[in-house]
Amino acid sequence: MIEIPSLSAVVAFALLVLGAPIVPGIASRTKSILTGRRGSPAWQLYADLWKLARRGIVYSTTVTWVFRLAPIALVATTLAAATLVPLDGRTSVLAFSGDVVAFAYLFGLGRFALVLAALDTGSSFEGMGASREVTFAALVEPGVFIGLATLGVVVHEFSLTAMLGASQPRPGFVAAGPSYVMVGLSLFALALAECSRIPVDDPTTHLELTMIHEVMVLDHSGPDLALILYSSSLKLAVFSVIITSVFVPGARTNVGSGLGVLLMSLVVVPVAIGVVESVMARLRLPKVPLYIAGGSALAMFGLILVLR
Repeated sequence: MIEIPSLSAVVAFALLVLGAPIVPGIASRTKSILTGRRGSPAWQLYADLWKLARRGIVYSTTVTWVFRLAPIALVATTLAAATLVPLDGRTSVLAFSGDVVAFAYLFGLGRFALVLAALDTGSSFEGMGASREVTFAALVEPGVFIGLATLGVVVHEFSLTAMLGASQPRPGFVAAGPSYVMVGLSLFALALAECSRIPVDDPTTHLELTMIHEVMVLDHSGPDLALILYSSSLKLAVFSVIITSVFVPGARTNVGSGLGVLLMSLVVVPVAIGVVESVMARLRLPKVPLYIAGGSALAMFGLILVLR
């Protein structure tokens, strides 16, 4: 049964929607500082979105309605997935038993729409990027499910609100502490792959043979491209909140602390991403499956610990 959302859940959702574009900006700014470059300001994506929203859209003569609908479907599924996460640390905007499955496959549906749009262009180059995207996504999803299943085993309930939204420490958390650390590290590693960040992908690359996500959106322009860029930042923000909730369970004892942890997650996790991107190079494509397998193995070890 779906419950009426609380005011704090709606406020937290609004903060996430408005603050999402700052997340990749903080990560890029951190990387610039650590590598001794001037770089762009943290709010650069806001300016880019505003600029793209005022531009016209150019469509190829080969594309159909699938291409035109993909950006809208992508942002809609990403927003829907965000409503299932207890952003205020207490409850989500939409909460129901088994919503963790809907959460994972809403992201999958958005990816499916974007892949169809890439194939709809008739470009073999974008088809190559789409093939890489779905290949790596198929490897990431099992690891994410294992990590979330570990949290579900601890709380004996498979709902994101129960896994991440308890206002008090979960029962058995002391014994499951090492598992939570492993799951948090696993989700962080897998989020880099899911959100197309280094060491799996480089959102700023222009090397044709190494592009993955960026190559699929080359034909998009104007407001359509703005929706895609915003959806990517929102997905990264959602994963940032989940990772923070895993590492600091029970820290949100009231609405104020819940919103504080939400804002902290939009800063701390992207800073960590910037540190990783400043000390690591992008992996060669044959090495990416090994990296994803390593992240999934951490979640598997955490699950074994809570089941033993």
